[in-house]
Amino acid sequence: MLSQQGIDLPSEYDTLNIGIALYDPAEGTILDANECFETVLGYPTEQLCELAIETYTANTYPHSESEFRDRLQASAAGDPQQFIWRVKRADGKLIWVQIDLSQQRISGQTCVCAELRNITDFYETHHRAELFWRLLRHNLRNEASVIIGNADKITAYTESDSVQDAAATIQARGENLGDMADSVKEIEQVVADTETQRVRRHGTAAVRDVVSEAQTEYPAAEITITEHAEMGIDVGDAFKYALTHALENAIVHSEERKPVVDVSIGPSPNTGRVEICITDTNPPIPDEELTALFTPTEITNTSHGSGTGLFVMKWCIESLKGEIRFETRAPQGNAVYFYLPPKTLPDENTER
Repeated sequence: MLSQQGIDLPSEYDTLNIGIALYDPAEGTILDANECFETVLGYPTEQLCELAIETYTANTYPHSESEFRDRLQASAAGDPQQFIWRVKRADGKLIWVQIDLSQQRISGQTCVCAELRNITDFYETHHRAELFWRLLRHNLRNEASVIIGNADKITAYTESDSVQDAAATIQARGENLGDMADSVKEIEQVVADTETQRVRRHGTAAVRDVVSEAQTEYPAAEITITEHAEMGIDVGDAFKYALTHALENAIVHSEERKPVVDVSIGPSPNTGRVEICITDTNPPIPDEELTALFTPTEITNTSHGSGTGLFVMKWCIESLKGEIRFETRAPQGNAVYFYLPPKTLPDENTER
């Protein structure tokens, strides 16, 4: 065994806040470990070197010791591995860890270096949030459908103007709930989005695609695009959701029969980031909406935002490592600014 040849971790590894261990890929045993690795698993290194992998694998976890060994073999052959594992500590406590395995050559021998991080709090919080979003989205959609359906029945079976008005209000509120369900789904997708799922595009081309869809949805609106400079950005669903909400807000809240919206794109004069500005001629966005968006700790039962579109816009732009700003225009209107990191312009032949 490799351990018989005195393969040890440098003593400096004991100062790290990440667990490090060396594995014998053939035997599946630990050769040495640092203090953080000992702390996470709850065993001293001398005992860890005597334990089989199944000893510190939770019984309720569906993956087996054989899979762990397979990953050791793959990493020893030059194929690094990263995975989440359910660990049973020495004290019986179950925790979640992320493990990164990589090939190491020490004293002429091939072994596997395991980097271990305790991600229990993050992992469990993430899954609770994921369950919450799914339940919220599902329940919102179902309740909205029931409310809208019953409002339609009321409208069909009454001739009273006051009842008709009440039914219309109920239906509008039901539709708002349905919109909230859609917003929750969009936020879910943005949270799950990764940089590898984004595409490098010419900013104006990306804007034009979203504007084209909005123009089809709202043919009465007049939407113009002004390009001040060619700039590249990384886009995905988050960009589409944010710009779509900004355009829809500008259109549906207009008091004009033919809403006018302008979208400009160019470099921010202060930072050089890509600045996308959406302007309208609508009444100002209510202060409580912006307060709810930027200072949530000050929200009370009597002062809060009523919609989710602004939240979706903010989440989406921030997920792209950008910022969002709102401005009231004189004499009337709003300006919504997206600030995104500038990227190298893609080749015209690769534009999608």
